[in-house]
Amino acid sequence: MTTTARPTVLPRPYRLDVHPPVAGDGAGIAGDVRRGLLASPKELKPKYFYDERGSELFEEITRLPEYYQTRTERAILTRIAPGIARRHRPAELVELGSGASRKTEALLRAMLRDGTPVRYVPFDVCAEIILQAANRLALSFPELSVHGVAGDFDHHLDALPERDGTRLVAFLGGTIGNLAPRARTPFLHRVARLLGPGDLLLVGTDLAGDPGRIVPAYNDAAGVTAAFNLNVLTVLNRELGGDFRLEAFEHEARYDPGPPWIEMVLRSREDQRVRLVALDLEVEFAAGEELRTEISCKFTRESVADMYAAAGLELIEWHTDEAGWFAVSLARRAE
Repeated sequence: MTTTARPTVLPRPYRLDVHPPVAGDGAGIAGDVRRGLLASPKELKPKYFYDERGSELFEEITRLPEYYQTRTERAILTRIAPGIARRHRPAELVELGSGASRKTEALLRAMLRDGTPVRYVPFDVCAEIILQAANRLALSFPELSVHGVAGDFDHHLDALPERDGTRLVAFLGGTIGNLAPRARTPFLHRVARLLGPGDLLLVGTDLAGDPGRIVPAYNDAAGVTAAFNLNVLTVLNRELGGDFRLEAFEHEARYDPGPPWIEMVLRSREDQRVRLVALDLEVEFAAGEELRTEISCKFTRESVADMYAAAGLELIEWHTDEAGWFAVSLARRAE
């Protein structure tokens, strides 16, 4: 008996555009770190968490029992993705801060269900994590076209490829909450410029609520978030010739009901002086002095609608889990 082997179906090739960090002492990591360490109080931008090791640690955080955000958002996306694909028929998914692209699979699966060609454009600061995700997705969805972009939100949003059909821009994981309120509107103005007629913005937001539930998500029992926070000092040592000693700092996360937000800091355990050779800079830390590394703002439906309106967008769909811990919303450019 003769048997005929099935032809192997190879995944479609994918593309990755890598945009180097902005050069110059006043721009990129050098300028951001100089300004942040000379500020009072001292602070760093959270985007510098996400080197390859930081991205790996964050993926570990998303699997922790205390970190309800990822599994809650994934459940919402799984529930609503078929309806979004059916009602709005996007042909392209642009994901800002894509990371490992795991929550995105629910959206891609729904978009590909009727056989329509789909392009996925993951945008992240870490090229390595985009490559890992693109490899996995190309095997899972051979019909998917992947065009990754490694770059910085502050400088490279205009480097996204030209839109290819109706576009859905996703900004998930509550990452919008890492932007200070004063920075949120300018950022969303830039995002709005990515949207044409019929295009949509999909945003995940962590909702204000019980600090007893929220704080442990940033201060887990296994210490993974502490390692993630401290890893930013490793990034500064490597990129700027720093001599931070990780053991000389400790992680803390606390809830501020005023904004409301979580504030994550590194506290100096002792009086110390740190040098960064690339900046020709020495910085003193007093014992107990804090370096703020992240805020994570919490929202209500009203504050999300106001956030969109300030950027010339309008809220058109609002989806939460049953407990009201997390929300995924759709917006479009206001007419």
